[in-house]
Amino acid sequence: MNAAKVFKATREFACLAALLTATCCFAQSDPGPRGGVPGAGTPVSGLTPGELDFFNNHGVPQFSQVEAIADGLGPRFNLDSCAGCHIQPALGGSSPAANPQLTRASTIAPGNTVPSFITANGPVREARFIKNADGSPDGGVHDIFTIAGRPDTPAGCAIQQPDFSGQQANHNVIFRIPTPTFGAGLIEAITDTTIRNNLASDPGGLKANNGIKGHVNTNGNDGTVTRFGWKAQNKSLLIFAGEAYNVEMGVTNENFQNEREESPQCATNATPENHSGFNVGSTDAADIVAFMGFMKFLDQPTPVSSFGNVSMASITNGGGLFVSTGCALCHTPTLTTGSSSTAALSHQAANLFSDLAVHHMGSNLADGVTQGAAGPDEFRTAPLWGLGQRLFFLHDGRTSDLLQAIGAHSTDCGLLGGPLVGCVQSEAQQVIQRFNALSPSQKQDLLNFLRSL
Repeated sequence: MNAAKVFKATREFACLAALLTATCCFAQSDPGPRGGVPGAGTPVSGLTPGELDFFNNHGVPQFSQVEAIADGLGPRFNLDSCAGCHIQPALGGSSPAANPQLTRASTIAPGNTVPSFITANGPVREARFIKNADGSPDGGVHDIFTIAGRPDTPAGCAIQQPDFSGQQANHNVIFRIPTPTFGAGLIEAITDTTIRNNLASDPGGLKANNGIKGHVNTNGNDGTVTRFGWKAQNKSLLIFAGEAYNVEMGVTNENFQNEREESPQCATNATPENHSGFNVGSTDAADIVAFMGFMKFLDQPTPVSSFGNVSMASITNGGGLFVSTGCALCHTPTLTTGSSSTAALSHQAANLFSDLAVHHMGSNLADGVTQGAAGPDEFRTAPLWGLGQRLFFLHDGRTSDLLQAIGAHSTDCGLLGGPLVGCVQSEAQQVIQRFNALSPSQKQDLLNFLRSL
């Protein structure tokens, strides 16, 4: 059996075991996305008048804008606006209930076929190929749509979509879903030292005793801590914004100046397609600066003390179990920011529930992609703030059920009395075992706590 088949068989077995654990053995249930008003989407309090004006009059409009080909959309793209992917439960959030990649496909990509992995009730997705045709590592985004067939498409542009069905048949496609951007300025303002010291801190040896190690992902040139993205692969919000503009919408910009598809019949705009404008007496900021400002000034989500039929007592008890079970060993409840040029972000408590490090999550969650120092099964500890109103979980959006998401953290390479060939065990394995050992009512309290965030 070759390595690819071993990887596939190991992953499928681990996935089945986790799914059975999550669906068959629990007497409690995910209370579901919390209703009521959004607990996020507002600007940080204490911004200066200028910062607030930039957020409201530059950030919000640009983040919401629908791009046309004249603006730089394409030639390949996943969607035509930031807001389309980041709207649940408010602007800046994550994937909405109705997938715009399906509902708007006939408008934004009339000459295209919607791949089978884009569904009406599923998350917005980007597709990445694990390997190139020659077997070398790929890992890059292969955009779902092309501009072919649109009324504003340049004459002669007839590029084709990737062969997603063929790549799926070869088990060479993995998916990512949008990450929420709430509180992103606070995350950016946390110092490298704070992140490193928090990761190294282990009072009582709890991390070591539970097999939790983790490491930071870093920038290749200066070794500083990167922190944005599913594998913590991006250093700053400006880089994060510039890359997304180019990769997800195909818009070249001052950070990413080259077209990803250089067909001369399709890539007809001068590059970079979006850039700062320089006029006597004024400067018009590029879109990526507006995106950066919007994300930087977004406040962190606000948790609730009760909701629906869930009591404060249940949430409080669940919060205690979150710590005692060991979830908080990776999902650090609070990190404090350092000094920021934005005073409202300086020395603030960021209640993100993440250590911003990457950890081995095991064969069940492995996607086979390496980004920076984050390997094929390593992912950033996902911040849990705002979880109560999120619809899709894990890097690929494979589930909307918190129980299944928790179960997917488990990869036990000692199943059936012996190690599985090619299996990588999750650092969360012992924590999940303790979660499984809780009583049904305790598990329910922990789930209620998560949905209160």
